Amino acid sequence: MSENDYCLIDATRPPKADGPPYAECVLCREPTEYPESYKGITLCPACEWQEAQRTACSG
Repeated sequence: MSENDYCLIDATRPPKADGPPYAECVLCREPTEYPESYKGITLCPACEWQEAQRTACSG
């Protein structure tokens, strides 16, 4: 059993956009680093960081 087996956070991310138009953050509506054409949940860097802190494994 490896050190990270207990942490089951899904770390998949959409591909970074080469340029505008950018997708809106689903939380604060600010532009993200992801293409507007991406289908799924997109977060701006600030909300992405906050979400990572909120869901981080503790222990």
